Amino acid sequence: MKKYKYTKTIRIWLNIGLIMLIGQVVLGGITRLTGSGLSITSWDIITGVLPPFGKQQWIEAFELYKQTPQFHKLNSTFALADFKFIYFWEYLHRLWVRILGIIFLIPFVFFIIRKKIDLRLIKQLLLVVILTALTASAGWIMVMSGLVDRPWVNAYKLTIHFILAILTISVMVKTLADTYQLENKALYNKNKFVAILLVITFIQLIFAGLMSGMKAGLYYPSWPSMNGQLVPEVLLDFSNWNWHNMTNYETFEFAPALVQFIHRLLAYLILILTISYYFKKRNTIYTRAIKWLTTVYVLAIVQIILGIITLLRIKEGIPLFSGILHQLVGVLYFISLLFLYFSLRKKTLIRKFPNLANHQN
Repeated sequence: MKKYKYTKTIRIWLNIGLIMLIGQVVLGGITRLTGSGLSITSWDIITGVLPPFGKQQWIEAFELYKQTPQFHKLNSTFALADFKFIYFWEYLHRLWVRILGIIFLIPFVFFIIRKKIDLRLIKQLLLVVILTALTASAGWIMVMSGLVDRPWVNAYKLTIHFILAILTISVMVKTLADTYQLENKALYNKNKFVAILLVITFIQLIFAGLMSGMKAGLYYPSWPSMNGQLVPEVLLDFSNWNWHNMTNYETFEFAPALVQFIHRLLAYLILILTISYYFKKRNTIYTRAIKWLTTVYVLAIVQIILGIITLLRIKEGIPLFSGILHQLVGVLYFISLLFLYFSLRKKTLIRKFPNLANHQN
């Protein structure tokens, strides 16, 4: 069966889409670390495209923010200039997703009309659109959780928002891998180990979202110990292991301690598995996949170093630069791992005609 050939324009468009999705995750991290996520108290798809103009509009927007728990409990000393700073990041975060929609949807419709993409790719891209919409919806639900009573967003809703963004990126990576026809050129290379590593990394990303939402790094800003302990004492008291402590993470340190402890263990596990796989396969893996294997290896080392640096630089809050870089490298590691996985898929013809494998062994 002849493969569908995609043009260079299609591939460039999809690459831009992936970069835009990564940028959206990075901006989400910045809004979180700067405390900007609750600065805009409404979600207006059309009118929200334009920021406030003139002093009066800015004052009106500021007055709406003054009604939020975050202002009363955390930012009551804010002047208008302080409000404009946090408003900028949340506005840019929302504007970015609107631009992403335009860049993605208009060419998508055009390519369908001109029959530049096949049905399989259309289905995959529709899934990207659906997941993007779900991510945006979850984002607004997350923001709503911080506009009533509590001065910050719910950590679990933030994690759902983040994981939906990761799933969107995953589908886009799969789509790109298919358009570039990334596949295994050597039948003896397998990707089962990479699949296991992907699952572990995905779980780690869930805990990364919880780390951010609970601000768990602030509780144990030390390394290699956790404030002088291998295992936090609060985790050794089994009476603390209950759902109440998991949901009331703002008032008791059990949940942040548990999340950070597991996050650290998973980081060590991922690093060990990545390094061992790299040295085992670097001389046997075929050329097209070796770049992804090497990228995964380098990013794993960089990521754990960034995590340690971020922890050690914590004072009153998470350091913005190293915190965002830590998040970005983590996402890039996952993306590279996905590309490695897809690069090690069996050849298309072998999948469709298994008997061909016997002639190549």
